Amino acid sequence: MKKSMYIIAIVVVFCLIGFNMAFYTVEQTEYAIIIQLGKPVRVVFEPGLHIKIPFIEQITYFDNRLLEYDAAPAEILTKDKKNLVVDNYSKWKIKDPLKVYKTVKNVIGVQSRLDDIIYSQLRVELGLHTLNEIVSEARESVMKKVTMKSNSIASDYGIEVMDVRIKRADLPPENERHVFERMRAERERQAKKYRSEGQEEALKIRAIADKERAIILADAYKTAEQIKGNGDAQSIKIYARAYEQDPEFYSFMRSLDAYKKSLKKDTMMILSPDLEFFKYLRQNR
Repeated sequence: MKKSMYIIAIVVVFCLIGFNMAFYTVEQTEYAIIIQLGKPVRVVFEPGLHIKIPFIEQITYFDNRLLEYDAAPAEILTKDKKNLVVDNYSKWKIKDPLKVYKTVKNVIGVQSRLDDIIYSQLRVELGLHTLNEIVSEARESVMKKVTMKSNSIASDYGIEVMDVRIKRADLPPENERHVFERMRAERERQAKKYRSEGQEEALKIRAIADKERAIILADAYKTAEQIKGNGDAQSIKIYARAYEQDPEFYSFMRSLDAYKKSLKKDTMMILSPDLEFFKYLRQNR
């Protein structure tokens, strides 16, 4: 009796375990692959509660969201024979989980395959461009080509590569000094060019300023002489009108000025007293 009860209890426990193992859930962010005796048989895309055969079927889950893979930095040779240490990352997602399971088994295998695919495409595309093109104008087009070719190859493994980007592109330490010296020489050349152009422009500006200064001074001198001449003419006219009113007085004043300039202290002159020059002196006497 006790033996039969033990058997019944064991059967019940196994039934409960089997019943519990028959149900599984698939999240909104997952794919589920049903594996029967080591072979994948179907993929469950719909989220929710599902049933499987206990002990015979196992579940493997894959993420269906957009994922990111950050690759390790690697050296790549450019078209102009420059070694470039490229640090890249990619955005990818699983489109066919069954194909992924059959080819690379899991996400670790996917990342390893992505590393090989993207690095090889980067090496090919960057090798067709110079260093200046990679770090400037051609970078966007290069990454589009790498993304397109990587996605084409990755589709054989059930993967879709959405985007590939370069985070950093550095020169190896042994090349940094050479590039720095070349950049400094180029900047010095441009600086000398700008300085010479500035000096040439300064000379032009000074020449124009000196010319305008000379013109302004000449015009000012001309105007000043004209004003002075007009003033002298007006002065002469005024003196002439004043002297015309009494010519004798004018002659007398001119004689006094002559006496003042000629007859100074300690001056000795031997002249005839009958000279016209002394007529006013004779009259006073």
